[in-house]
Amino acid sequence: MFRTGVQAEIGRTAITGVEVVGEAADVDQAVTVITTTRPEVVLLDVHLPGGGGVEVLRRCAPLMSDAERPVRFLALSVSDAAEDVIGVIRGGARGYVTKTITGTDLVDSIFRVQDGDAVFSPRLAGFVLDAFASTDAPPVDEDLDRLTQREREVLRLIARGYAYKEIAKQLFISVKTVESHVSAVLRKLQLSNRHELTRWATARRLV
Repeated sequence: MFRTGVQAEIGRTAITGVEVVGEAADVDQAVTVITTTRPEVVLLDVHLPGGGGVEVLRRCAPLMSDAERPVRFLALSVSDAAEDVIGVIRGGARGYVTKTITGTDLVDSIFRVQDGDAVFSPRLAGFVLDAFASTDAPPVDEDLDRLTQREREVLRLIARGYAYKEIAKQLFISVKTVESHVSAVLRKLQLSNRHELTRWATARRLV
C-alpha cells in the first residue's frame, strides 16, 4: 500500500520529472530490480524484509562505485532512530528522509541525491554529524545486533510505552506475534520485564 502511494505521488513523470522503473517487496527482489534496471536513484526502505536496507547497500556496492553510471540511494523510512540513520549512511546511502515527508519534498530530495548532494530530514542531520565528526564513533552494539529488524521495531515501541495491541496494529501483526517478539528480545538481552527493557533502550538512545 505504501509503495503504491509513493508511486502515485512521484510517478507522474510529466509533472514530477521522475520515472519509476521498478519496485521490490524484499531484499532479493530489490537487488534484482536494481541490477537489472540500473536506476539513477533508489528509494530504499531501511527495514526491507530479507535483511534490511543495509543488506541491499552491501550487495549493490559495486553499482554505487561505478564512475560512469553510479546508482545512488536515498533511504525512506518510518524510523528516525540514530542507529538506523547511521547504519545506512555508513552503508553508502546519500540521504535519509522519513515517511512524513511531503511528495514535493521527496521529489526534490530525489533530484538532489541524483546530483550528488547529501539529503537529510532536519532532525536526522545531527545524528550523522555527531557520528562522523567524532573520532570515537560508537562501536557496534553486539547486544543490539542479536535482534532482528522486527524485534528492534517492537523493542522501540515497547520502550515508548505502547501496549501490545497498539504495537500489533501499527506493525500489522497479531498480538500473539508481538508477545513472541517481546519474549525473544527479553531472552536475547537477558532482561526480565518490559521495565528493564525500557531502561535498556533508553540508555542506548533507541526511544
